[in-house]
Amino acid sequence: MDIVVLAGGTSTERDVSLITGKNVTKALRANGHRATLLDVFMGYEGDTDSFFDTDGIDETQKISETDPDIKGILASRKGDEKGLFGKNVLNLCKAADIVFVALHGEDGEDGKVQATFDLMGIKYTGSGSFGSALAMNKYVSKELMDAHGILNAKYMITKGKENAPAFPLPCVIKPFSGGSSVGVSIVTNKDEYTAALKQAAQYENDIIIEEYIKGREFSLGILGGTPLPPIEIIPKEGFYDYKNKYQEGMTIEICPAELSDELTKKMQNAALSVFKALELDVYGRIDFILKEGTKDFYCLEANSLPGMTALSLLPQEAKAAGIEYNELCEKIIELSLKKYE
Repeated sequence: MDIVVLAGGTSTERDVSLITGKNVTKALRANGHRATLLDVFMGYEGDTDSFFDTDGIDETQKISETDPDIKGILASRKGDEKGLFGKNVLNLCKAADIVFVALHGEDGEDGKVQATFDLMGIKYTGSGSFGSALAMNKYVSKELMDAHGILNAKYMITKGKENAPAFPLPCVIKPFSGGSSVGVSIVTNKDEYTAALKQAAQYENDIIIEEYIKGREFSLGILGGTPLPPIEIIPKEGFYDYKNKYQEGMTIEICPAELSDELTKKMQNAALSVFKALELDVYGRIDFILKEGTKDFYCLEANSLPGMTALSLLPQEAKAAGIEYNELCEKIIELSLKKYE
């Protein structure tokens, strides 16, 4: 098949997306497909007739310790800086048999790209526009979890960094719709509270403040409606932030997680409940905290397009279930195409 692997974009998770896209492209080419990596924002300047003949991979692309300079990225595109879709992107996606959506974060994981593809009749992998939007919006996703009886942290929404009401400490402050823990802070005193609000406001005007739940952190993938083995995440320092997620050697990850059969099943059932409540499809990953001294799993968030880098959690979980990386990519393609039958 001719496959566009769509990555990059203009979110704070741009670098992660490009590495996901590179890995997926290599896997799909090894599987016999004519897969080509395409940056949704930068577009393609070459001959579109020969687009699928090359992989489009930039081997120099890396994930830095800090999130990328998005203003610099926006200023670097040739021609019209407005709009997400770069030159020839939509035409190439329309020419493909399917688009493997390897985007992360805003304007990629929030349903806007998926809605565009739906209107244009372009086939793509993963959840549809509605489920993607529900999962990306932290307020809506938490309201839906509450409605379905799914445990999650108490929270408050505030606007900007000024005059935010007080919230019981310790707490967690983060941008409303961000991902990869960009702009996230764990706060223990008033000075940290003020500083964390300012930091989160650099990324979004809307900010969510949550109660801090102490405990063990886990993640659990869903593939084709089947829960994968859970993985436990233990950062060597601090919490599971952007640096600890994507810099090798910063985090200990245990998969399958060392849990009783009872707790494993309980987390898998909770993950399936979140997946269904948020109208997700094909695959995803749900993050949890097992509250200290209890058997209660609190849902942190749902990821409709989980990372597929060398350090990402979903491929590790799939491998623990006997599914190697190349097979995982193929299964995502196969499951996604079934939506269009």
